[in-house]
Amino acid sequence: MGQVMAVCISERKGTQKKEISEGHFIEEFGIENDAHAGKWHRQVSLLSYETIEAFKERGAEIGDGAFGENVIVKGIDLVRLPVGTRLSCGDILLEVTQIGKECHSHCEIFKKMGECIMPANGIFTRVLHGGVMKEGDEINVCTEQES
Repeated sequence: MGQVMAVCISERKGTQKKEISEGHFIEEFGIENDAHAGKWHRQVSLLSYETIEAFKERGAEIGDGAFGENVIVKGIDLVRLPVGTRLSCGDILLEVTQIGKECHSHCEIFKKMGECIMPANGIFTRVLHGGVMKEGDEINVCTEQES
């Protein structure tokens, strides 16, 4: 079992995301008003709270959404989830489609710290079933019976 620590969106790709009070997840699209939403395999990005905190301990002064992540999750080792794994949060059902990504243009964090954790530690999902997600919600890895 994990916990949602933050939900974030951005108006433009390539920018830091801003935390919102609740995210409206739309089936086969992503989060309402997020620049990365659309009919593709990287509709919603997730990053581990523990990974972000470890990065902060090395001197990074960052806020939620700084890596371009949509959802920050505590208590689940996201990068160990294989592609095809499903996550549920209330009515929302997400399916992992990609682990990590190539960083084409170095973000502001990379320029300041010399590295960015999203390429190696972020995961990407598509929305199989929509709903509303907010900070504090429980998020779970589905078993075969649940998906």
